Amino acid sequence: MLRVELGAGESHHLSNPARKNAAMTVISPTITLEHLANEARSRIEVSAEELDEARERRSAVGAALRREFTGSRTYLNGSIAHGDALTPLTDVDLGVVIPDPDHEYGPGKRGPKALKERAAEAIRHGLKGRYGDLAVEVEGRKRSLLVRFRDPVAPGRPDFTADVIVALDNPGGAGLYIPRFDSWDRSHPEKHTELISIANKATQARFARTVRLLKHWNRSNGKLLCSWNIKALALDCIVAPTALIPGLRGWFDHAIAQLSRGETPDPAGVAAKPIKLNGTRTEAIRRLTRALENLDRAIEYEQAGYPVLAHDELAKFFNDPEVMPRPSATAVMGEEARRVLDEKSKDSKSFGAPALLTGTGSSAGRSRGNIRSWGA
Repeated sequence: MLRVELGAGESHHLSNPARKNAAMTVISPTITLEHLANEARSRIEVSAEELDEARERRSAVGAALRREFTGSRTYLNGSIAHGDALTPLTDVDLGVVIPDPDHEYGPGKRGPKALKERAAEAIRHGLKGRYGDLAVEVEGRKRSLLVRFRDPVAPGRPDFTADVIVALDNPGGAGLYIPRFDSWDRSHPEKHTELISIANKATQARFARTVRLLKHWNRSNGKLLCSWNIKALALDCIVAPTALIPGLRGWFDHAIAQLSRGETPDPAGVAAKPIKLNGTRTEAIRRLTRALENLDRAIEYEQAGYPVLAHDELAKFFNDPEVMPRPSATAVMGEEARRVLDEKSKDSKSFGAPALLTGTGSSAGRSRGNIRSWGA
């Protein structure tokens, strides 16, 4: 067995029990990147207890909304509904679709403010018995109202919140009308959740597992893409059961190609505008390309028989020592030295021995010099 130790000081940040004792990583010479990726995935998963508590709070909010708006329906959206939540779990998403039989609200009519204020008051009143310190914010928010529970779902975690969308059915087409400050936009969050559910079923949950790693990569590398953008891109390229490493690589390849053409369109075909980036497309493509280079180097090192170097490149890719600790510098240097010697040995065997040429002319009898590999 080959023990891979953490770099100096890296183990001191592993405070989250869900991250599965990353400081104790031990690998053998035949360790795979897939195994390392699965270990990382397990470290960012949300515990069953956290999920149960979050769902209970989501249900309480939904029940309060349905009581307030007779004949309404609620829908689920976001990471918990999609099966790709990350630890620490800090929020939940849901919406309420409010009947509007008199066609009083919508584009060119009344805006969402009054409905949002009614929803906020219903949540305050309906949940105050259990969450007495709860607060609901409406003013200045673009789409949702924000519920602050002021009570984390697990000890030592950040406060837990809920994003609540007040929506209307679109009588003239697919999807819903959702708030945009004092006006309305078209969207189809119910279809989005349906598409994700179909993808998870078709891929035997590999879709959600890969997306979870992609979301963490995004969180640790500048967060240029929103979570929905990551999933919208994944819907086009993670369509069958796949291992994590090929799934990650396929997503980056597709994302770079798609963003090179333009921003990501709405998968439901309803929203008028594409999904916005948290920066420029040029910067997003640059970072995605750099990440893909790290991932490809890791794959190349693994295929060449250098597991420590492969591990190190994968750790650089994730850029989070708590989720993917890097091997120690000593281990990396040792294997890099072995790799260089191997390359020199290959060069010597291929080109090092002088070859007696039996032809005629000025090059007859001339020996060929060594040619260094790119990685030497």
